[in-house]
Amino acid sequence: MTAATDFLLRHVAEAAPLATEYHEKYWATALSGRPEDAARSAAAKATLLKIYSRPAEFAEVRRLRAAGGNDPLVDRQLALLDLDYTGRQLDPRVLTDIAAREEAIEQSFNSFRASLDGEPVSDNALRRILKEETDVEPRKLAWEGAKRIGHEVAPRVLELIELRNREARRLGYRDHYAMALAHQELDETTLFTLLGRLKELTEAPFGRIKADIDRTLAARYGLSAWDSRPWLYADPFFQESPPGAAAVDLDQIFAEQDIEALTVRTFDGVGLPIRPLLPRSDFLEREGKNQHAFCLHVDRTGDVRVLCNVRPNEYWMSTMLHEFGHAVYDAGLDFDLPWTLRAPAHTMTTEAVAMLFGRLTRNAEWLSRVAGVPEAEAARLAAEVKKSLVIGQLIFARWGLLMVHFEREMYRDPRQDLNRLWWRMARDFQGVEAPPDRNEPDWASKIHLASAPVYYQNYLLGEMTASQLETALLAHLGNGNRAETFVDSPAAGAFLTERLFREGARRDWNDTMRHATGAALDPEHWIRQFVAG
Repeated sequence: MTAATDFLLRHVAEAAPLATEYHEKYWATALSGRPEDAARSAAAKATLLKIYSRPAEFAEVRRLRAAGGNDPLVDRQLALLDLDYTGRQLDPRVLTDIAAREEAIEQSFNSFRASLDGEPVSDNALRRILKEETDVEPRKLAWEGAKRIGHEVAPRVLELIELRNREARRLGYRDHYAMALAHQELDETTLFTLLGRLKELTEAPFGRIKADIDRTLAARYGLSAWDSRPWLYADPFFQESPPGAAAVDLDQIFAEQDIEALTVRTFDGVGLPIRPLLPRSDFLEREGKNQHAFCLHVDRTGDVRVLCNVRPNEYWMSTMLHEFGHAVYDAGLDFDLPWTLRAPAHTMTTEAVAMLFGRLTRNAEWLSRVAGVPEAEAARLAAEVKKSLVIGQLIFARWGLLMVHFEREMYRDPRQDLNRLWWRMARDFQGVEAPPDRNEPDWASKIHLASAPVYYQNYLLGEMTASQLETALLAHLGNGNRAETFVDSPAAGAFLTERLFREGARRDWNDTMRHATGAALDPEHWIRQFVAG
């Protein structure tokens, strides 16, 4: 046994059970919303992270990497551990403080319920108002209610940002944002060059679809003049298509459907069964439960769970497909790999698979084969659902650009006027105007800025990766035309499993893309699909 192998075995023997314990406690907190569960989760997270704060072990990782002569899988494990240790060379008391602050803020989001007419209402209820209500005043009240959480958590989020920045600078980084990108093996200059191109290429097509949407909504709400206020769109952030953006109302398709059964049917059809994952997952909304959606791989040995708050509509149908895209990736890992490598190659690759499946609700073949839409009706809807997918992608791209650019600026100078900055960027990227005289921390109502920092670029990169994966997958299946898909194709599941899932994190993300698709990540696939096509 080599010195490197011995170190890795000792590390995993300590880290693996602590990671499992933390994930179990995090799951319990997400389900219950109880402060005592949140405290236990924060303590477990701090205990896990303290492993990576030990200077002697960090030095050992660096020494073993420099010595060379290791097996490629050993080298890859050491490279990933180097990233883990580099960003956590902190005083253990600081790590505990950060973990507690993060957990407390997330707990605030979990337990928050907006108030309408003096009654608490869920995120699902607010989303329904913004999707269906045609009277502007109730829409405004729902939007303002959804933003109230920002007012509650903003001071604590700012304190956390200052703390993250202080520790990142102590470790030699410009700020926490720069450190987080480096630890994700992302080059900041390359990333923002790519995002600059995305902004430029989407400017004109987004402007056209936004003008069409605004005209449609003005007529829907009976407005004689349009002022592009944020409560006039379909969600609190204008990150998805509002009603009327396409002629088809997809919510009606799912109003009487069993969303869980359709999800099972979808993944059965591609040879990626999810039934073993259902008993530990949780899909019903209730008081105190996390109102969002996520997938959690608890132990890196196949205990994969999905949390959702399902209602019978297209949003939750797409979300279930998305989250189980993450789930089949995790469940399809090669569990003979070393524990450190039993994970997706990168956040963007697991997001890509999730997005690949989440897009299916806007695919005529899936609507016919899986959702039960009559074939003739699905054929009639084909152009509209394709159009709605393009519109949704453009809207999300512009929203994602806002989030990424705002977050970088927020970490660059958290003491600037972030309220004003948020609305200036919303105008520049989304064409959405601030409410008159509003000076509230609306940016803080987006949970990612507090509990999933420096994450949003992975959604944008994930969409690009999804398009490249789809191109390679359709070529493999002999379906070069995107009107045909991988629906009901077990060969598709086999392709994803062998080319991507089983590879785990044995390679960096770009080498993983080369292995899966034959080329490094190329945004042209997304551009051809949603901008040029």
